[in-house]
Amino acid sequence: MRKVALFGSPATGKSTLAKELSSRTGLPHTDLDDLLFTSDGTLNLDEFRLQAADVTSGAAWIVEGNFSKLADVVWHRADVLVWLDFPLPLVVYRIVRRSLRQLTGREDSARARRLTWRKAFFARRSLLRTAVRKYRHNRPRYARQVAETAALGVQVVRLRSARDVERWTAVACESVKRP
Repeated sequence: MRKVALFGSPATGKSTLAKELSSRTGLPHTDLDDLLFTSDGTLNLDEFRLQAADVTSGAAWIVEGNFSKLADVVWHRADVLVWLDFPLPLVVYRIVRRSLRQLTGREDSARARRLTWRKAFFARRSLLRTAVRKYRHNRPRYARQVAETAALGVQVVRLRSARDVERWTAVACESVKRP
């Protein structure tokens, strides 16, 4: 395992898992959000695809993000595709908990400083509503795309709980030789 793509709903722990894998294995980590959202605004899809393809052209990497439209330049190039597929009630609980930590100043980040109560919970396209809508809408499509990726020879790992993540991480990190 030298090339790992991670994806899943918001608040499933993609960033946490990617950082832990990177720390334990020495593989470089990229968050696709960091590529997409620049200080000059959001990249257009063509530029975003080029940057993601550049990151995944190397021999070893960990890429995390919820961008199935990049499957051909991220997922299909991976040795392992990890789908963090947690139950909706847990996703909702984690989004609410994280948003409350950010809104009350207990978690500081660029994202937290831009968050408002309206953006988190009350707007038509709030974080919470968007997460629920995407969860319901995207899961069937993800299942199809994951099957297509597996058919290309990429190992697919579908983790449905924090316990699954812990078990898989322990085994996966043991099998990786540090660069």
